[in-house]
Amino acid sequence: MRFTCEKSMLVSGLNIAGRTVAQKSSLSVIEGILCKAEVGLSLTGYNMETAITYDIEAEVTDPGECILPAKLFGDIIRRLPEGPVTVVVGEDYKVSIRAGYASFTISAESAEDYPELPDVNSGRPVLIPQCQLKELISGTIFAVSENQGRPIHTGVKFEVTNDSITAVAVDGFRLARRTYHPEEGTGREMNFVVPSPGLKEVEKIVSDVEDMASFTLGPKHILFQIGKATLVCRLLEGEFLDWRRVVPTNCPIKLITSVSDLASSVERVGLIVSEKYKSPVRCVFGNNELLMRTNTTIGAAEDKCSFAGDGKELEIGFNVRYLADALRVIPSDEVTLELTNGLSPIVLTPADEKHDFAYMVLPVRIKNG
Repeated sequence: MRFTCEKSMLVSGLNIAGRTVAQKSSLSVIEGILCKAEVGLSLTGYNMETAITYDIEAEVTDPGECILPAKLFGDIIRRLPEGPVTVVVGEDYKVSIRAGYASFTISAESAEDYPELPDVNSGRPVLIPQCQLKELISGTIFAVSENQGRPIHTGVKFEVTNDSITAVAVDGFRLARRTYHPEEGTGREMNFVVPSPGLKEVEKIVSDVEDMASFTLGPKHILFQIGKATLVCRLLEGEFLDWRRVVPTNCPIKLITSVSDLASSVERVGLIVSEKYKSPVRCVFGNNELLMRTNTTIGAAEDKCSFAGDGKELEIGFNVRYLADALRVIPSDEVTLELTNGLSPIVLTPADEKHDFAYMVLPVRIKNG
């Protein structure tokens, strides 16, 4: 095998594909990176749950494939001088790496024992702008559960209809939903749950651009195609929460406020709360004003935030981190706070028709006084 390509492109490929190379495995071959040189060059990392393949433009004079030691090969490439890099792999799997005056010789392995990646290309892909896919993921993934007792909730559920693509995450204390409405119908209807580790890798690959990405659903896997990168990961199986039944609707109290103002107040009050000194923030929703205060063993904090509407002096306790997480990803300048009573969740919904999201946070019991 022999190929030549630009160092910068090789570094990009190694940085992306290398993220799913197995760190320690009983199958030693997946601790390396699969390198295939055909029309161009492709690099693959696979940890038996998630695989990333990155395609690179390269001049291939002798096609072939091998498994390169991921860390050593990556360290060498990153330290080479800028410009073209030539890699030659002999029949004995001795690898010669040259760039400028620098040269290295390392050992590779045969690709024969590398596990075959799941094939999901038989399905019809759903197209979505990269920026919208990124918003669906970043706007929900923070709310996935860490409780392995319910594995299905450790991922994000995607619901695809002809008119919308919805992502939902729950963890027993909060819910996050984001919905994208494509200009053209998807022509598809499907539901699936993607594990959070795979989605976090997708989130790192996508950019804030209008260029299209796609995903293709297989029997047990999902394939994301994003520019030169392809990611395949195993789907989660099980019964996901019927989220439409648990999100309150027609709440009697609706208040509109600035997202940035409310977020600033929540973060200020939250300075007194830590993982060690947990304490709910007591929220009193008055007439055009929200009073927040908390007391912990390290101190006390109080702040106010204005809004439009009458909260009827409703008093509710909340986990301040859950409120802050939701406010941090809301895409609009204003948000509607929907309330029912002191024992019901708060639901954050759009104050305009340009966005479609919902963030629900369950209340925390607070002491009187």
